[in-house]
Amino acid sequence: MKAVVLVGGFGTRMHPLTLHVPKAMVPLVNVPFVERLVTYLSRSGVDEIGLSVCYLPDPIRNHLSRRFDRNLRLHYLHEDQPLGTAGALKNSESMVAGQRFLALNGDVLTGINLREMMDFHLQRNSQITIALTPVENPTAYGIVETEADGRVVRFLEKPTWDQVTTNTINAGIYILEPEVLKLIPAGKPCSMEREVFPQAVEAGWRVHGFPTDDYWIDLGTLEKYLVAHRDLLSGRLAVDIPGDQVTEGIWIGPGAEVDPSAVLEPPIVLGAQCRVAEGVRVGPYAVLGDRAVVEEKATIRDCVLWDDVSVGSRAMLKDCILGSSCIVKAGATVEGVRAFPHHTTVE
Repeated sequence: MKAVVLVGGFGTRMHPLTLHVPKAMVPLVNVPFVERLVTYLSRSGVDEIGLSVCYLPDPIRNHLSRRFDRNLRLHYLHEDQPLGTAGALKNSESMVAGQRFLALNGDVLTGINLREMMDFHLQRNSQITIALTPVENPTAYGIVETEADGRVVRFLEKPTWDQVTTNTINAGIYILEPEVLKLIPAGKPCSMEREVFPQAVEAGWRVHGFPTDDYWIDLGTLEKYLVAHRDLLSGRLAVDIPGDQVTEGIWIGPGAEVDPSAVLEPPIVLGAQCRVAEGVRVGPYAVLGDRAVVEEKATIRDCVLWDDVSVGSRAMLKDCILGSSCIVKAGATVEGVRAFPHHTTVE
């Protein structure tokens, strides 16, 4: 099975973290998100993946080449300019080579059962199958109206509340027959959601929605990034967490040093070679990247610290994200959903 993953976006909603780091390489519980996505696809039976890249492609290529062997074929499909969700898929046409394929937005964390979705697609002889997920606020997304058998009858992007007829939205995961690519102009920006899918429905193509309650979250904002960490640490979606689980809800990486007086409140993850000094409080819902250093009597909760972060004594951090190699000065206080790009000094 082949898949195309759209990871070429600029990640503007996650600034400042993505000013110098591609969104696909943002760590999720100490593993780059793109690695988690490729692992998910591989375990679902996908053996060939095209990654549509544009902004800062080299870190993505370099990391994945180290993490996956040649049994999983990876292709890098470069866009000279952003082509939109449909244009990027059109750019993958030579890789798809006339075969049925999966397509995924590269900012979706999910546990949707792709094998069940494929069975659904084949049973209905569908040309386009769109994963549908329920959300509390459908006005922030695009709703998809379907008939009882799943046939799609209408799309409505970002409706107002008086237009909402369902809470099921496009989850950004599709199964497409190769002829769908004929609907997309070559070399031009084009949207699957706003152009291709509505045109296909209007023209009578067999378009179906696959409803699922499996875990799903759009990682596009800082708030959602923190929510995703809480969900993973709580076990709402099963993923591999680096390090040894030394007790329920506490994972510690190799070479980490924790002072006996430190208070670790689960769920938390301490990366490899972390140093946690005396009187420190970590957790709940805290992730420390590799080689993080936390000095005496500092407090860290509901935070994500990337690799090589240094936190000074008596500092207090809550609901924040610190990019790689940030330095938090002694006694500093940071509260609220805030993010600091790599090499920032926080006072």
